[in-house]
Amino acid sequence: MVDFKKIISEKIGEITNVDSKNIYEFIETPPNKEMGDYAFPCFKLAKDLKKAPPVIANELKDKLTFENNEIVKIEIAGGYLNFYVNAQMLISEVLTEVEKLKENYGSSKVGKGKNIVIDYSSPNIAKPFHIGHLRTTVIGNSIYKLYKFLGYNCIGVNHLGDWGTQFGKLIEGYKRWGEEYNIDENPIDELTKIYIRINALCKEDETVLNDCRNNFKKLEDGDEYCTNLWKKFRDLSIKEFQKVYDMLDIHFDSLNGEAFYADKMDEIVHILESTGKLVESEGARIIDLSDKNMAPCIIGKTNGSTTYATRDLAAIMYRAREYNYDKNIYVTSYEQILHFKQVFEVAKLLGLDEKYINGLVHVPFGMIQSKNGKLSTRDGNVIKLEDLLNEATSRVETIIDAKNPELENKKEIAKKIGIGAVIFNDLYNSRIKDELFDWDTMLNFNGETGPYVQYIYVRTKSVLEKAGYIPKIENVNFEKLQDEKSLEIIKLIYNFGDIIMQAAEKYEPYILARYLISLAQAFSSFYNENKIIGEEQQTQDARLYLTYATGIILKRGANLLGIQMPEKM
Repeated sequence: MVDFKKIISEKIGEITNVDSKNIYEFIETPPNKEMGDYAFPCFKLAKDLKKAPPVIANELKDKLTFENNEIVKIEIAGGYLNFYVNAQMLISEVLTEVEKLKENYGSSKVGKGKNIVIDYSSPNIAKPFHIGHLRTTVIGNSIYKLYKFLGYNCIGVNHLGDWGTQFGKLIEGYKRWGEEYNIDENPIDELTKIYIRINALCKEDETVLNDCRNNFKKLEDGDEYCTNLWKKFRDLSIKEFQKVYDMLDIHFDSLNGEAFYADKMDEIVHILESTGKLVESEGARIIDLSDKNMAPCIIGKTNGSTTYATRDLAAIMYRAREYNYDKNIYVTSYEQILHFKQVFEVAKLLGLDEKYINGLVHVPFGMIQSKNGKLSTRDGNVIKLEDLLNEATSRVETIIDAKNPELENKKEIAKKIGIGAVIFNDLYNSRIKDELFDWDTMLNFNGETGPYVQYIYVRTKSVLEKAGYIPKIENVNFEKLQDEKSLEIIKLIYNFGDIIMQAAEKYEPYILARYLISLAQAFSSFYNENKIIGEEQQTQDARLYLTYATGIILKRGANLLGIQMPEKM
C-alpha cells in the first residue's frame, strides 16, 4: 500500500540532503482536515539549512513534484507545509488492501525472527484472584496481541506467586485442620480461611511460627509430604484462576512462577559474589545502589532466604537463555517502579549480553478507583475478579431484557458485551492513570465505551445482512466515496497500521481504544448522513463495501484489545 508519509519524506530528503528517515519522523497529522492530510514543520530543518522556516517552506513548495500524483496540493501555513493526498488513490489503495488482507489488514512482519517475553497477571496461589489483578491481566494481554500482530514471537508468562513462607503456614494449617475444610470443592476460599486461622495462631504462639518455617524449609529441601501438599494447593488454585482466564479468553505460554526458580537462584548469588558487589549490611546481603540514587537491592534476607529480586534476576537469566528475548516486558503497578529499577540495574552484573539488558522493560500502570474512592465491597473485603465479570454480564442481561427481550443467545451476547465493557474501560485511558470504575459510564451504549464500539460493529453487520451483500472490490466505483464522511472513514482505516505500531511501541493499548471510538463515531456520522441501501447501484455497492471494511477494522481492533464482538445485539 502507498505510504504517503514515506513518499513526502523521500522527496524532501532528496531536495535538502537530509536523511529521509529523520524527516519521516517529523511529519505530523494536522489537528483538523482543513490543514491537509500531512504537515511538515520546516523549523526542523532550520539548523541544518541555516534558513528561516518560512523561507524553507517556500523553497520546498517550489521544488516538490510528485510524478505519480500522490499529492495533489501543497499549502504553506507559516513555517509548515501542508500536504493533501490524492483521494482517489487513497480510496483505491485502502479498500484493495482490505480486500487482500481482510482481518490481517494493518498487520506487519516487522517482528519476524524476534522474541518478546511478556510477564503479566501473576496472581498468588491460594489467594483470591481479585480486581487488583485486572489491569495487569488485560493490559498485558493486549500488549501480547499487538506485538503478535506485528509479527513478533510472543511468550506470555504468568509468573505465579507460588513460593515463600506463606506455604509453610498453609501446610501447617492443613496438617492441623485440613479435614474441616473442603479445599477440593472451593479451594481459594477454604485455603484463605486456613491461612487466616494459622496466621492468627502464629501471632499467639512463636512455636507454631517456627513449625511453619520448618515446613517451608522441608518444602525447599524436597520433602515428599510438603511437596505433594504444595502441588495440590497450586493445581487447585490454577484450576480456579483458569475460570477467569476462560471468561477473558486469555491464554499463557508459560506458568513458570516463583517456585520454578527455586533451584536457579544459587547461580545468581554466586555470580553476584564474584563481582565483589554483594556485601553484608545489618545481617542482610545487598547490592549497594547509592551511586544510582537508589536504595540497596536486597538479595538475601537476615534468615538466609532469598527475595523477589533474586527470583526476578534468576528469571531474567533463564529467559535470556531459553527464549533469546529481544524484549522482556513486565506489566505491573507503578508501586513496583523502584523494584524493577533496582533489578534491571543489578542485572547488568550478571554478565548477560547487552541485548538482554537493553531489552528489559517495565510497563507500570495506575490503580483502580471507583467514583467514591477505593473500590471494595461493603464489608471491605476484596472483590473477586470472577464476581466482577459475572456482575458485568448480569447487568448487560438486564439491559437486553429491557431493550431486546427476543434476542437469541442473550447470555452469550451479554457476556461479550459485559466483559468487553470492563476491558475497554480499563484500556481507554493511558495506563499510568488510575482507572475510574463506574458501572453507568462503562455500560453506556452511547458513550465512549466498549458497548458503543460493539454496537456500531453490529450495525455494520446488520446493514450488510439486510442488503444480502457479498463483498466484491471489482464492483466498487471509488469516485462514489469521495464525500467528506466516506473519506473520513477511509483515512482512519488507512492509519490503522500506524495506530497498531504506536500502541505496541509505547505499550499503550489506549491509543488503539481511542482510535476505535473515532472510527465508530465516523461510521455513525456516515450512516446518519448517507443513504446506503436503496441508492443507485454504484453508490450502494461502494457504500456497502465501505461498511464491510469498517466492520473488519472494528472487529480486529477490538480483538487486539482482548474484546470479543457480538454479531447481533
